Amino acid sequence: MDISTTIAHRAYEAAKLGTSPSADTLVGRAAQQFADVVAMGEQVAMQSMTSNGDPHKLVEALTQSELAVQTAVSVRDKVVEAYQEILRMPV
Repeated sequence: MDISTTIAHRAYEAAKLGTSPSADTLVGRAAQQFADVVAMGEQVAMQSMTSNGDPHKLVEALTQSELAVQTAVSVRDKVVEAYQEILRMPV
């Protein structure tokens, strides 16, 4: 193995570690996507109420918003359930 290959390999490993997202980054990204979906649903709904909006876009936006809210509630329920399980553990 050549020394330049070893240096390149170490540089690649260091760069790869720097690019892997952390848990807080993933949670933040998911929260931002949730907020974007809900905001888009609200925007399309307001357009439909104030002007002649496309009803198909309205139904699609409301369905996406409903799915996002159901997903968020399911995740919240799992987190609460895990927390309660931790509280029941004997110490």
